Amino acid sequence: MATQLSSTPHSGFHYFSQGWKLIHEPGIRRFVILPLLINILLMGSAFWWLFTRLESWIPALLAHIPDWLQWLSYLLWPLAVISLFLIFGYFFSTIANWIAAPFNGLLAEQLEARLTGTTPPDVGIFGIMKDIPRIMKREWQKFTWYLPRAIALLILYFIPGLGQTLAPVLWFLFSAWMLNLQYADYPFDNHKVPFKTMRTALRERKVINMQFGTLVSLFTMIPVLNLFIMPVAVCGATAMWVECYRDKHAMWK
Repeated sequence: MATQLSSTPHSGFHYFSQGWKLIHEPGIRRFVILPLLINILLMGSAFWWLFTRLESWIPALLAHIPDWLQWLSYLLWPLAVISLFLIFGYFFSTIANWIAAPFNGLLAEQLEARLTGTTPPDVGIFGIMKDIPRIMKREWQKFTWYLPRAIALLILYFIPGLGQTLAPVLWFLFSAWMLNLQYADYPFDNHKVPFKTMRTALRERKVINMQFGTLVSLFTMIPVLNLFIMPVAVCGATAMWVECYRDKHAMWK
């Protein structure tokens, strides 16, 4: 039975909150378990390690501030911490998404079927195995799009004064957009929508997608809650796909 959704697009905040509800849908919970376990193991270990290193890393970052800007240290210190959480959170969420990509795609596929009352084209382990080469190619496309932009932002960090103040803001905005793109891609890729076509479609509703990506980015930095963010984001992005993009881009209906 299809779950009732509106035909009118909502805000990104709405789709993010929907993600928390949809992971509890009957018949969907079992597809949430593997992505959830992968994220808990990887993100939990990564952030525990980060907390043990903060005391040495923060002074090293602030050492790049010139003497005449030392009076800004009280402001730049929290920005440095936020920057580390953003970079670290996105880096390890990317690794987790690479590992969990086939299962995230299956979760998006099964949830879309439930939301729309349709039958997905492939179910089960054999469908996952068959699609792994295509899914990994897609993950590589996302990574190659992300990497040069991330390197440019990291270089900006080493510009004294300006870099430490401007780079965290730009990195947050970039991470929000990239995380939105990461999770929106699962339902798009299930329908074989080209990566470039997907990016164009997301830009057409930039405000909604930035709202969604901002919340995903914020929750990725929050200990404990970030352990659950992967399946929540997949479910929220799938709900957004159904309401905003499916009519135009769906391969199976």
